[in-house]
Amino acid sequence: MYPFSFTKVSDTRGALAAGRRGGRYIAGGTTLVDLMRETVERPETLVDISDLPLRDVTVTERGGLRIGALVRMAEAAAHPKVRTTYPVVSQALELSASAQLRNMATIGGNIMQRTRCTYFRDVTAACNKRDPGSGCAALKGFNRTHAILGTSDACVATHPSDAAVAFAALEARVHLLGPDGERSVTFADFLLKPGSTPNREQALRKGELITAVEIPALARPLKSGYLKVRDRQSYEFALTSAAVALHIRAGVIREAKVAAGGVGTVPWKLPAVERHLIGERPSQALWTQAAERAADGARPLEHNRFKTELLKRTVERQLRIVGGTA
Repeated sequence: MYPFSFTKVSDTRGALAAGRRGGRYIAGGTTLVDLMRETVERPETLVDISDLPLRDVTVTERGGLRIGALVRMAEAAAHPKVRTTYPVVSQALELSASAQLRNMATIGGNIMQRTRCTYFRDVTAACNKRDPGSGCAALKGFNRTHAILGTSDACVATHPSDAAVAFAALEARVHLLGPDGERSVTFADFLLKPGSTPNREQALRKGELITAVEIPALARPLKSGYLKVRDRQSYEFALTSAAVALHIRAGVIREAKVAAGGVGTVPWKLPAVERHLIGERPSQALWTQAAERAADGARPLEHNRFKTELLKRTVERQLRIVGGTA
């Protein structure tokens, strides 16, 4: 480790003041502390925001769901409204990390977590995300777990969050509070693809604080679920995953929300799959045909070519689980 200062705040005004001075926000600390220990991140000041009043899960006026940024992952997963209204979120959270980490980690921290790319976490390796302009060792190195969608010549690291895949599928919004006041951004715009600036991962302005993630009201009945494929059944990040939500009325799919994880530099929305589903009747043939579009635009690397087919199969399986074949 290295010297740094630590301050604890009790209200958002104090948090924003500390953020304007360059402080890094910390709550559960399950990601940032690890990165500091490995000297991947070296903030001069940590600002403990764990006492801020951002711990509520509430139903919005329009019937959506607003989850405070400091709600623990375990709390959100177990919340009755989350479990019954959006089981895809509950399942994604429960398949994340260990029980101990889920009891500490927050929703805001989870979507802010940084990649598990081994080259990013090895300070001796070239990594544009950690050290802009140094190169990307994963491009020519061992890249089995890396991304096949949304990549660039500067970075091929995947985003590790399971919950973020569910939020992306459901087209959630991230609420922010900063020196210029409140604003919200779509989940698709909040997490940034690497392009030529992989070190910039979120659309946060200096000093801004995540206050909540809001899932919009979606048509009922809504069936949803999350499927995670990994090398082992516990405490492992996804090789690929699929978040699916379907609104089926009178035997016809009226609305479809689908996203994938473990394969993209950000949680990857699958609009081509969604378009193929809407207006159709559930069937095994439909699931297979729609899933064929899941890997559109994929750019596999030397060691992760298997992910293209694995992604299609994962999406097909989860469509079948959620939608059935009636």
